[in-house]
Amino acid sequence: MRKNLFTPLIAFMMCLASCSFISKDFESEDKDGLVIQLITYVLDQAHYLDKEIDDEFSNDVFETFIENIDPYKRYFYSSDFKDFEEFRYSIDDSFKNPDLTFFDLVHDRFVKRISESKSIYKKILSTPFDFSKDEFFNLDIDDMQFVNSENELYDRWRKLLKIYVIENFHDEVKDDERKQKNDSTFIPRTQFDIEESVRSDLIETMDESYRVLQEELQRQDWFSVYINSFVSQYDPNTSYLDPDSRDRFDVDISGNYAGIGAMLRKKIDKVEITEIISGGPAWRDNTLEKGDAILKVRQENEEEAVSILGMRLSDAVKLIKGEKGTNVYLTIKKVDGNVSEIPIRRDIVQLEETYIKSSIVSKNDALYGVINIPKFYIDFDNQSNRDAAKDLKLEINRLKEQGIKGLVIDLRNNGGGSLKTVVDMAGMFIKSGPVVQVKYFDKEKQILSDRDRSILWSGPLVILVNEGSASASEILAAAMQDYKRAIVIGGNQTWGKGTVQVVFPLNRMVRGNTKGDLGALRYTTQKYYRINGGSVQLEGVKSDINVPYRYKYLDFGEKDSENPMQWDEIGKADYSLWQSNFDFDQAIEKSRVRMEENDYLKLVDENAKWIKSIRDNKIVNLNYQDFKKDIEKNSKETEKFKALNEYSMNYSFKSLPYEITQISNDSVLGMKRERWHKSLSKDVYIEEALNVLSDLRFSYLEN
Repeated sequence: MRKNLFTPLIAFMMCLASCSFISKDFESEDKDGLVIQLITYVLDQAHYLDKEIDDEFSNDVFETFIENIDPYKRYFYSSDFKDFEEFRYSIDDSFKNPDLTFFDLVHDRFVKRISESKSIYKKILSTPFDFSKDEFFNLDIDDMQFVNSENELYDRWRKLLKIYVIENFHDEVKDDERKQKNDSTFIPRTQFDIEESVRSDLIETMDESYRVLQEELQRQDWFSVYINSFVSQYDPNTSYLDPDSRDRFDVDISGNYAGIGAMLRKKIDKVEITEIISGGPAWRDNTLEKGDAILKVRQENEEEAVSILGMRLSDAVKLIKGEKGTNVYLTIKKVDGNVSEIPIRRDIVQLEETYIKSSIVSKNDALYGVINIPKFYIDFDNQSNRDAAKDLKLEINRLKEQGIKGLVIDLRNNGGGSLKTVVDMAGMFIKSGPVVQVKYFDKEKQILSDRDRSILWSGPLVILVNEGSASASEILAAAMQDYKRAIVIGGNQTWGKGTVQVVFPLNRMVRGNTKGDLGALRYTTQKYYRINGGSVQLEGVKSDINVPYRYKYLDFGEKDSENPMQWDEIGKADYSLWQSNFDFDQAIEKSRVRMEENDYLKLVDENAKWIKSIRDNKIVNLNYQDFKKDIEKNSKETEKFKALNEYSMNYSFKSLPYEITQISNDSVLGMKRERWHKSLSKDVYIEEALNVLSDLRFSYLEN
């Protein structure tokens, strides 16, 4: 428990900066014990939460670590788990006084069970699967129990492997059917041959996976898992960065290589897309989206795709990267369960697409502006360079020159950035006043305010958000909502991240360190609060107008993470509501009525419910005929929702005059803007934003 809150923290931070810790305070015979000492100390002294490391905390670490090691319970027996349980309530003591007995027990047993399980999968995959057998498997890891015998373990492995085989068997059968349809001379393979081929591929995949497990992954890798099982109990954004894994598990596949322009993460056995990088190949093709899972990778000179099931993330990334201008073929499982192979041409990510861009559109004989802000960028090393606030000011002035009557600020999928930039941006729409409140755990709150009394845009304003709008974008949306300066349009809520983290190298705390690189700790130091006193943590920013969208009923954001920090509130800042003649309530009510009567949005909501039902169903049929029926049923349901892709507005979006001049000399820029304008014309969010702006405009004129 912390004591003497403010003064020790200041002293602690000064020590960090000056590296003036006394080495004897952090002595340990081994490197791992030293890492534990350092991490425990930093979290106790500087993390936002004053977390009690007690038996309850120990139990949570225990559960997390075992689940991270063996999520499908395919290695450990119930007898192993019983041995581990001896330490369920003593892990807290082993972190206060570094002791690795529990970790060593689990690690050594895990290595042993991995070695034993190698013979299991080889035996299972040596003979054909019986697809006529009536059986199923529940993939919900929360419902799984550790097995009691070798026979039970064998059966679990058999079913897990059968899932992979039956899914790929079905895909291969359908692929042969398509080839035969397109080429009458093509002779499809027998089902026996296809099953054998799929099993053979899986053997190669499993062999490679076990080679990594047994030869490449070292004790240190599993120690990192153990440490992160501990630090993640504070909050999902706190993590230990092992010195080796920082590079090895870098998931930015654009980097110095040509790639597809996506961010990936390993989620149990899946490689999942977490972000599409603006301007990259995947972004331009518009075929991938957040939440898609990559199952296989095929190069353009290869006939067979390589499964990345169980493959370490860094190795999967290497397969996806390649030479600029070459094609890579990804077998993708969409959020709705559909599987297809998608070609993407590798390229260098065009970073300029992370900058602000604007468009103009005519509606009811009036012009409206749309400004897209992908992120809040700023160069702190050279503040004379361009930043998001400067660019926004420039675009607003350009739009005003065209005579716009309303403005849309698009913050969808904006993951945040500079807080200073947010404050500067908010100031363009209000006279002056507070924008956000910031608080350390032990200090009085700070209020960050706009002090420039000039107003750049005083007309009707709409802010667009979605579940991907996080951190700084939530602050801007919240501020405009609290001032009643803008109407916020989006889904249920934004991401809900109301915290800020710092990354601190542990080496700085040890004078004369002889144990090598100790890694770094990323931990939470502050919380953001709205000017109304409420936090955006978990709850995010709730939209004034809630537009149905595909993932409406799925869990996204901070609230879907393990151990998120809780919502709370502090005192309200001193601010005054925006004074205008806009009738916000009337505009919101008109929007509600429009959406209730909109058949397209009704179909969107139906689709969202269907996707939710697909994601919630963890039961997999292992009888092929039943499995096939399930797939066909889902495909028929998908047909009903194809109309969603055909939606389009009767509005023409255009570039501003300065950009038209640039496009005449830059065909690539022209292609990008053409694609963006086309996407705007098919965007129901944009359509509703324009409707709301029109309603606000006329309510203003009538008063």
